[in-house]
Amino acid sequence: NMNFRFGIWFAVPLILFWETPEVTSSWWYMGAVGSSRVMCDNVPGLVSRQRQLCQRHPEAMRSIGLGVAEWTAECQHQFRQHRWNCNTLHRDRSLFGRVLLRSSRESAFVYAISSAGVVFAITRACSQGELKSCSCDPKKKGSAKDNKGHFDWGGCSDNVDYGVKFARAFVDAKERKGKDARALMNLHNNRAGRKAVKRFLKQECKCHGVSGSCTLRTCWLAMADFRKTGDYLWRKYNGAIQVVMNQDGTGFTVANKRFKKPTKNDLVYFESSPDYCIRDRDVAVVDAWDMQMNGRIQFCGAQYIT
Repeated sequence: NMNFRFGIWFAVPLILFWETPEVTSSWWYMGAVGSSRVMCDNVPGLVSRQRQLCQRHPEAMRSIGLGVAEWTAECQHQFRQHRWNCNTLHRDRSLFGRVLLRSSRESAFVYAISSAGVVFAITRACSQGELKSCSCDPKKKGSAKDNKGHFDWGGCSDNVDYGVKFARAFVDAKERKGKDARALMNLHNNRAGRKAVKRFLKQECKCHGVSGSCTLRTCWLAMADFRKTGDYLWRKYNGAIQVVMNQDGTGFTVANKRFKKPTKNDLVYFESSPDYCIRDRDVAVVDAWDMQMNGRIQFCGAQYIT
């Protein structure tokens, strides 16, 4: 009968939830916690170095927390037509549940896009004067020359070098504590994400002169819209390279010798992706509480109202 079937639907996820070990918390959860003043104590997954940076730079943590919504939305945009749609579990401290425990190309993309998101958020906050520790790029001063002639640096160039430096220190801190293969994979993909943002710096100029004759130009460097970074990393996801650890455990070699060695811009992964339509007993994606409260079941990357 109806009650019996409902009981099965309700009981199965609870059983799976009970049998599934807890997923380690991540800084990704920072988007769900409160103000920056208490954020450092509210994210249990931060390692000591991350907590130190959190306490020293509360304004930066606020920018990172707000940025989580931006890069998760970009992830969901890129995966909008896939079985796994980068769905987040709002009450899960790991944000994505157990699905990213597998060293798949989906994990590679999420680590890259999240790292890129930190670079973007911190760099933007620097330019907007929201952080005490940085401002516009101090190196962009004086005169320079490009294919259109001479120009003067002016305005506010995005300080992406600071964004990259801060993102490396904060995001990579947890992976640097581990020496295992997954930590090296995450570090590689984190770096690929940071490099992607810097790749799309563009020079913008304003002309000065009689009737806009452009006899004088003032220029600055600006980050492109984050969608460009997302599109680029999506292409890297589709061309991601499966690797294995080398014999001394310090780096990677390609799993298939027919493929080229990955560059610093490529995404790497160890394990093939699951089907995402068939429950994996080792990596079960269950959020019984979320399903009970929202009345939704995630199935093959789509939402069905129960």
